[in-house]
Amino acid sequence: MTLSAQESLREPLADSGLTSAQARERLAQFGANAVADPVIHAWRRAIEKFWTPVPWMLEIAMALELALGKSLEAAIIALLLVFNAALGLFQEGRAQATLAALKSRLALNASVRRDGNWHIVPAAQLVPGDVVKLSLGAVVPADVRLVEGEVRLDQSLLTGESVPVDAGAGSLGYAGALVRRGEAVAQVTATGEHTRFGRTAELVRTAHVVSSQQNAVLHVVRNLALVNGAVIVLLVGYGLWLKWPLAAIVSLGLTALLSAIPVALPATFTLAAAFGARFLVGQGVLPTRLSAVDEAASLDVLCVDKTGTLTQNALRVTAVHALGDFGEAQVLELAALASAEGRLDPVDAAIHAAAAASGKHGLQRRQAFVPFDPATRIAQAEVIDADGSQRRVVKGALATVLRLVPPVARATTDAAEALLAQGYRVLGVAAGSAENLTLAGFVALSDPPRADSAQLIVELHALGVRTVMVTGDAATTAAVIARQIGLDGPIYPPGPMPAQVHASQYAVFAGVLPEDKFNLVKGFQARGHVVGMCGDGANDAPALRQAQMGIAVSTATDVAKSAAGMVLTQPGLAGIVAAVRTGRRAFQRVLSYTLNVITKKTVQALFLAVGLLLTGQAILTPFLMVLIMVTGDLLGMALTVDNVQSTARPNRWQIDRITLAGVLVGLGELVYCSGMLLIAMREWKLDADAVPTLAFLLVVFGNQATCYINRDRRHWWSSRPSIWLIASSAADVAIASTLAIAGLGMTAVPGAIVAVSLGGAFVFLLVLDLLKAPLFARLQLSDSQRSDARSV
Repeated sequence: MTLSAQESLREPLADSGLTSAQARERLAQFGANAVADPVIHAWRRAIEKFWTPVPWMLEIAMALELALGKSLEAAIIALLLVFNAALGLFQEGRAQATLAALKSRLALNASVRRDGNWHIVPAAQLVPGDVVKLSLGAVVPADVRLVEGEVRLDQSLLTGESVPVDAGAGSLGYAGALVRRGEAVAQVTATGEHTRFGRTAELVRTAHVVSSQQNAVLHVVRNLALVNGAVIVLLVGYGLWLKWPLAAIVSLGLTALLSAIPVALPATFTLAAAFGARFLVGQGVLPTRLSAVDEAASLDVLCVDKTGTLTQNALRVTAVHALGDFGEAQVLELAALASAEGRLDPVDAAIHAAAAASGKHGLQRRQAFVPFDPATRIAQAEVIDADGSQRRVVKGALATVLRLVPPVARATTDAAEALLAQGYRVLGVAAGSAENLTLAGFVALSDPPRADSAQLIVELHALGVRTVMVTGDAATTAAVIARQIGLDGPIYPPGPMPAQVHASQYAVFAGVLPEDKFNLVKGFQARGHVVGMCGDGANDAPALRQAQMGIAVSTATDVAKSAAGMVLTQPGLAGIVAAVRTGRRAFQRVLSYTLNVITKKTVQALFLAVGLLLTGQAILTPFLMVLIMVTGDLLGMALTVDNVQSTARPNRWQIDRITLAGVLVGLGELVYCSGMLLIAMREWKLDADAVPTLAFLLVVFGNQATCYINRDRRHWWSSRPSIWLIASSAADVAIASTLAIAGLGMTAVPGAIVAVSLGGAFVFLLVLDLLKAPLFARLQLSDSQRSDARSV
């Protein structure tokens, strides 16, 4: 006999939770607590590759070629379509395999009570009827009904409701919601596809984010399409004014259309993103969102949690100061009774370990427990002594606990302040009746800085990134750690967080709440900063999700890793610097490609117009433009693996300046192409039939020259191009020269004309590069200082 999910909930809730046997039986009955990914058939994914704007343009061009009876040209365009689709499918397949492995590594865990004990199990193994614990910052792992405790749930990503919901015993919580405050015990009511929001909860965790880099570049290309569209209209109108035959006008319009198509754009983005991500994996950084790699290039403020991030997260009780009739072992036991069980909080774990080592001293059991609340900064419990009497126990920030007890001797506060001054975290412990608490003592915990924290601060400063420590600890403790790692600057004292704060005003924000971290990140972003957040705890999750570059360290909780855009897979913080440098290299590669696209699309469209005015004929045929696309656009994808250097300052997309720079370089190439065409017509007496061949050579050679002009914002010889870029350039020149001399698909021209055209392109490269370097510097597109000489 099997139970339905509702029937399983009508069974009495046992204090021990389900048994392992019951859990196995229900897992077999209800299935895993997961939502199956939708299966998209290979044929459908293949068809989708032909149904986007760039393929549409190619398909229109292919249809026009067929209408003109140009079957060879149509076949070449068809091959381009198939190549782009195949490359996209191949890269997507690799990306999906990587993400599947990543998803398994970052799967959420849950704290569940089974067989009378709390266990940490994969959330996918939860079943209806399980008793789970919801903690601050955790993601609700399934639909639940609260049994005890109170929490504040943020369900905005599921319901669209921006106001968090307070939930107590009897209230419902839904899979995918975020616990913003409190702690509670709940019973699972539905799992997997049976949860209320089902697939939506999974999408919240794995949502794709389009980066500012992609938006910026697509904006540039869209503007170019509008400009080139206007040129196409003018060309067609001019042909009509000259009363050309319809076939000639269609051919001219088709050539102009082909000149405007950024054929390799989709594949280039895929290759550039995949290259950067694969490199980062080798550096111990696992991107969970490719957009985080892009945003790393622009990072200028990094908020870093102290405990577990800048420190070793190896908390241990270093000193216990007992007062009055209390002994050190009693203080530890009281502290343990006011500490949560069944969770991975490092402070509570350290206290439980110390209490266990000290032994038991008479207190029997905990009757009620109110978990730590960042708002009150205390945790408290009601306990039953061996004689049956009740006692209230409070543990929390020393300053908060001192306000709950009668004044203590100055020597006691001096001892606590001395420990704080040495960098210890000091927690007060009080016990007594509900209205009359007595300070039992305080517990000092130590967590030394990581060995590489100081080096991280130095390297990030050299990269133009300001590091800000954000911690819930006392200002005194934070100041000690800040001095030890070389983080100099004012400390913002505990208190209300101001609405307007500059990242440069303070080096440390102490005594902050989880919502303060979130608001601080938002505040920096509102001032135009690209903000990173590095943390390890569940309370860092909201800020990690809000930051453009959320980073979870290798020892972070599952919730923190789920919220972050990057996860460090190796101990230490060196991966953060690697991510920034890799992001900036990726930015430089995409910037080079973007400038190249702007330049080529500008000169190709305008050269058609200028050539038409100079010669009275179409200087390029659709077939020749297809060849330019094949030899130029596809081989130009080598820029995605070019040798580049990361800049010493954060990179920003300056759309107007980038567009202006690309257009000006394109106008320079237009001067070269038009000048060489005039010389050929007047001095070489070039036949009209050979004009398209020469125009083809000039565009190919000019595009190669501008590729090297644009690839480095300094002078073209400042950095060595990759072997792949050199090989692609050599192949482009060789193919174009061979076709022109042999007369394959065009009128043959002498080798001397090919050589002179190539030599002219080299002279053009030298001259324009002398003008380009100061131009790019004036437009602030260059960076005279490089952070390193290493290329990847």
